[in-house]
Amino acid sequence: MHKIQAVIIEDEIPAVRLLHSMISRLRPDWELQVVPGNIDEAVEWFATHPHPDLIFLDIQLADGNSFDFLAKARPESTIIFTTAYDEYAIRAFSVNSIDYLLKPIDEERLAESIAKYESIGQRQREILQEQYLETVMDSLHQREKKYRSRFLISGVDKLWTLPVEEVAYFYSENKITFAVTHAGEEHVLDLSLEKLSEQLDPDQFFRANRQVLLCIRAIRRIEPHFNGKAVVMVTPAFKQKITISKEKMATFKLWLNY
Repeated sequence: MHKIQAVIIEDEIPAVRLLHSMISRLRPDWELQVVPGNIDEAVEWFATHPHPDLIFLDIQLADGNSFDFLAKARPESTIIFTTAYDEYAIRAFSVNSIDYLLKPIDEERLAESIAKYESIGQRQREILQEQYLETVMDSLHQREKKYRSRFLISGVDKLWTLPVEEVAYFYSENKITFAVTHAGEEHVLDLSLEKLSEQLDPDQFFRANRQVLLCIRAIRRIEPHFNGKAVVMVTPAFKQKITISKEKMATFKLWLNY
């Protein structure tokens, strides 16, 4: 019986250890290796080793985007992407990966992805591999996603534009969305926080919780809270406590350090 060969390509050591331990626990019979989490070394590894059956691939590597790695290494492997950002997950599916895992990775969700991989026949895997490599090559030549740069604001007797760079944070209250500027002004927007999350640059904005979407430049300090949570202080001050849940802390730290 064929023993599954799998590799992890991830640039953060704690994430590597966590994923390695979970996979080893779920599939102790697999042969599992860790490949360096940067593009050049990972490409070199694939040039000098037999390609594995399955790759757990972090989308954002130490020296660039993993789509560059795929274009250079052209691995003959099935891919399960890992990512801290939802918008990357959407692009991952555009290259026909088997599945994607959002960080922090949940073991139950990982088990579902592995089961999904195992349920797909070899021929289907080969078709997916051929498709995603071609799509990656096309994708790399396309223009990067264009994020929203301004909003049209309606006043009593006039309209004007509000540049995104002037916004400190957005919040939702009674199903109404407000944009708060760095100068402390508030404006009503005809967009939900969900839609704003899709349209704004994820390097600059983070969905702190259901009520608040933060700009990185508005953060003044972060204080530890009970049960692994954190409280974020912003300028201008928000009228309520902005709390980051324990479940979101790993993603939040990655975003702060991106």
